[in-house]
Amino acid sequence: MSKKNLFIILVLAPLLGIIAGGAKVYHSIALWKYEGEAKSFTIQPGEGFGKINFKLDKEGFINSSKLFYRYNKINNNMENFKAGVYIIEPGSNMLDIIKLLTTGKSVTTSVTIPEGKNLFEIAKILETNKITSAKEFISLAKDPDFASSLDIPASRIEGYLYPDTYHFTQNSPADLVIKSMVSTFNKKTAEVDFSLSDLSKHSVIILASVVEKETGASFERPEIAGVFVNRLAKRMRLQSDPTTIYGIWENYNGNLRKKHLLEKTPYNTYKISGLPKGPISNPGLESINAVLNPNKHSYLYFVSKNDGTHIFSKTYKEHLKAVNEYQKNSKNRKGKSWRDLNKK
Repeated sequence: MSKKNLFIILVLAPLLGIIAGGAKVYHSIALWKYEGEAKSFTIQPGEGFGKINFKLDKEGFINSSKLFYRYNKINNNMENFKAGVYIIEPGSNMLDIIKLLTTGKSVTTSVTIPEGKNLFEIAKILETNKITSAKEFISLAKDPDFASSLDIPASRIEGYLYPDTYHFTQNSPADLVIKSMVSTFNKKTAEVDFSLSDLSKHSVIILASVVEKETGASFERPEIAGVFVNRLAKRMRLQSDPTTIYGIWENYNGNLRKKHLLEKTPYNTYKISGLPKGPISNPGLESINAVLNPNKHSYLYFVSKNDGTHIFSKTYKEHLKAVNEYQKNSKNRKGKSWRDLNKK
């Protein structure tokens, strides 16, 4: 055999084979394109590369599952695929798809959790927006072991589901949603000096949750916080309607009756002394700071003026007068709403 033929057999042929193989890989990875219609593709939390690869191949989003595997293996991409819902557009090649699924730019739903909502209300908001199951969310939010795993010193996660605007993937597991909200709470309160109060951090959150429910007028929060601080100092019961309502929430029809005020629950501050068992809502920073920096005054009572604000009293006699004027006088109640605050 001539040296020329030997060179062809030993060197050139394998080289051509490598080039041909490389061309095939390049064709599959970069030149081949998905020609179907724009479709969504979901990666579930915890889903491994093997299942992701199988689903992409089954849906026709990639040309070869074997080459897709080899390319990602060589480029150390196996662990980089992120959970989410993605839209794969026509004309996408496998490199485009890899970039899409590893950058985490998934389709999300924006949902706003207002200040003062409790875990049951938040669960309803999330389910309405198709974020997660309300039943699963409530079950986990009331799970003491789950609360403990998130370093929350309570039997519920109430109070730590920070009110904010979130961008969640639809049909997310409830635990991931809760962890995200608690993480936001931790970030938002990282610079808060809880040592300003004689209360523990958790007690501050409890009282802030009550303040949050008592008024929608932000300028009143330090004043109302001051009332509750004064009552606690005098060992007076807080006597807050929102705490009573929270204690019966799952059986509450929206009408607070005298029998409810007489029912002893760990949250009924008409029947128990001190703070309720735990937070009754999820407060924002303004209410937390109001508890840490309450207005110093001698007020012990407040009653709604039916326009979103309150009148404050130092004595029970003054309080009764205010109740008669603003709660028992139909003229003062007629046509008034907290919404009127926005018109001032």
